[in-house]
Amino acid sequence: MELKIIKTKKQYQEYLDWVDEQFDHRIKPGSPEGEKVQVALLLIKQYEDVHYPVPVPDPIEVIKLKMQDLGLKNKDLVGKVGSKGYVSALLNKRKPLTLELAKLFHREFSIPAEVLLA
Repeated sequence: MELKIIKTKKQYQEYLDWVDEQFDHRIKPGSPEGEKVQVALLLIKQYEDVHYPVPVPDPIEVIKLKMQDLGLKNKDLVGKVGSKGYVSALLNKRKPLTLELAKLFHREFSIPAEVLLA
């Protein structure tokens, strides 16, 4: 397969099929074929980034999901974030997520900074 920029959905599917076939042959990563697969994967990723972008999640919604996963209630944030009213306003998007709070949620909940700063 000659590798070049993917411009059509048909080419994209051909690349996916070809890469899948190469994985079935269990090629070695450092071999010339392995290098070619790596380039093909980069071309596939480039096409997907343009044609199938993944939207950035809403930071407050991510915080709420993380709280749900950890079994936390709004009252559990009082003291760390602020008063009960401030926590409620923050989680209902009436108050902004400040840089300090983004740092806190990153540190306490392990939420990626790029999500909190989006």
